[in-house]
Amino acid sequence: MKIKNVILSGDCIKEMKNIPECSISGCVTDPPYNYEFIGKDWNSEEIKRRTSRIKGNSSTLVKNIPYGSGLAGGVRNKRWYQRNRQNILEYQQWCESWGNELFRILKPGAYALIFNSTRTIAQVQVAMENVGFYARDMLVWKRQSGIPKGLNYSKKLEKLGDPTAPKWKEWHSCLRNEWEAISVVQKPLINNYFQTMHEYGVGLLKVKTEHGFLSNIIEGVKRDNLDKYNIHCTVKPLDLIERLVELIIPISEDNILIDPFLGSGTTAVACKKLGVSYCGIEVNQEYINIANRRLEDMQ
Repeated sequence: MKIKNVILSGDCIKEMKNIPECSISGCVTDPPYNYEFIGKDWNSEEIKRRTSRIKGNSSTLVKNIPYGSGLAGGVRNKRWYQRNRQNILEYQQWCESWGNELFRILKPGAYALIFNSTRTIAQVQVAMENVGFYARDMLVWKRQSGIPKGLNYSKKLEKLGDPTAPKWKEWHSCLRNEWEAISVVQKPLINNYFQTMHEYGVGLLKVKTEHGFLSNIIEGVKRDNLDKYNIHCTVKPLDLIERLVELIIPISEDNILIDPFLGSGTTAVACKKLGVSYCGIEVNQEYINIANRRLEDMQ
C-alpha cells in the first residue's frame, strides 16, 4: 500500500489499519471539534443542514458548541448538564478510537499536533495519553476574533424594560475567544533522544526558524486568500500549518507526515511546499477533490 504523497479516501480508523506500524514520522491534524458528529460524516449535506439552523445574519458554522446539537441553548437544568457531560465523554472515547491507530503507526519519538477548541482540548489530551502518548506541551495559536458569542445581560434587561440594565453593562456570559489550542503529544522515546533520533530520525523540535526561537505561543500568522472552489468551513491558514510541520519533521526520504482529517488539504499543501512527504486521509470525496486541485495548482 502506497502511503507517501497520497490522499486516502475513507474513514481514518479503517485506513490507518492498513498503514505499517512505526512507519509515520509525525502528525498535524484538525479533527472535528464538536460531539454531534460522532458516527456521522462531515459532508456537504450535513453542513447544509447545520447552516440552515443559523439564525439572523451570522455566518458562523462551527462554534465550541454545535448548532442543532441541543447543547447550544435551552434551560440549564440537571438534564442539560448530564447530556453535556455525556457528549464530552463520548467525544473523548471517539478520540481514543482513532488515537489508538495513530499511536501504532507513528515512529517512537514522533510528535502529534492536534487542534481543538479551548473547551475540549483537555479531553483530546487525556484521550491521547490513554492510548499511550506522552503529553509534552500545549501550543496557543493567537488569532483574531470578534465580539463574544453569548448573553449580553444588559441588552437582555433592556429588551425586558428593566431599569437596572445600565448597571450590568460590563457583564456577559463568556469571554472573547482569541486563541485556539494545539495539543502536543509524543510517542515514547527509545531510552533517550539521541538513540531515538539515531534509529528513527525524529524526536526533536526545530525551535530556531525565520520566526526566531519559537515559543508555545504562535502569533502573526498570515491570513489566506482562499480559492472560491474551497468550500471547506474550517480551513486553517497555510502559514500556520507550515510552521507546525517545520517544527516536528526533519526533511528526509524516510519521514512522512500524516493528517487523518485532511479536509481540503492544507496539511498536504504545506508539506509539498516544504518538501516533506505526506499522507492524508479524508472521508469526504468532495474535500479530496478540492485538496487534489490545490496540490495541482501548486505546479
